[in-house]
Amino acid sequence: MLIILGGFWASYWSAIGEVPFAFHMHAISSSTWLLLLIVQSISIHRRENAFHKQMGLASFALFPFLILGFMMIIDVSANRFASAENEFILHNGPSFGLGMAIAIAAYLTLYYQALKTRRNVKLHAGYMLATPLILFESPFSRVIEQFMPWMNFIGSEGPQAVQDTIAISDGLGILFALILYFMDRKHGAPWLVAAFFMALQAIVMWFAPFFPELGGLFRAYAHIPLVLTMVAGLLAGVLAAWFGWRAGGVKKPSVKMAKA
Repeated sequence: MLIILGGFWASYWSAIGEVPFAFHMHAISSSTWLLLLIVQSISIHRRENAFHKQMGLASFALFPFLILGFMMIIDVSANRFASAENEFILHNGPSFGLGMAIAIAAYLTLYYQALKTRRNVKLHAGYMLATPLILFESPFSRVIEQFMPWMNFIGSEGPQAVQDTIAISDGLGILFALILYFMDRKHGAPWLVAAFFMALQAIVMWFAPFFPELGGLFRAYAHIPLVLTMVAGLLAGVLAAWFGWRAGGVKKPSVKMAKA
């Protein structure tokens, strides 16, 4: 929470009355998701299973809005890029869009797997707790830029410097995920999945500014009506929840039990 507060202080909290509505949607849905995970973790450790299940069901309603918030942020970035708002967004706009798209894919995958493996407590918990790690780079890269510039050992110049801080933050997230994986390799799959998406995000985002062709695609994306991308985000969240729940269905009786 301190990293989120510090990282987003300059770009969100200190200017909260002036930022686009999409930022509020993203902030509220993401913060609520993080709080839900904290409450879920506490409730299961206190063996409050009934409350834990109720909060789990609440995630069905929250998750689509989490994805919706991500889609709205992509729309803001695309429109700023299309309007050539400044040199910073012209350099980094497509990269931000791709990074958020990868984050969406990661969240959909992790949540689907969390529901599919809900009868395996450790795997279920791992997939759920891995979700916020995907966007650790978002606040921490800002912390590096504002308070710890010495951590940027890559040293790119100009607007590309922000991609350095994102890659370094993703690298720290990957290291953390791999440590958790090696602590319990039997139930470590969630952390490998998270590490894969963070690595993909770091690589794609860092190199994206050097492919001008992506600019045309991102500019075209800006012309897609917001309502369509919002509906797509909501639908993706709903489908991930639905198929994940169905995939983890009622446990089938074993052959021995059936014969008995």
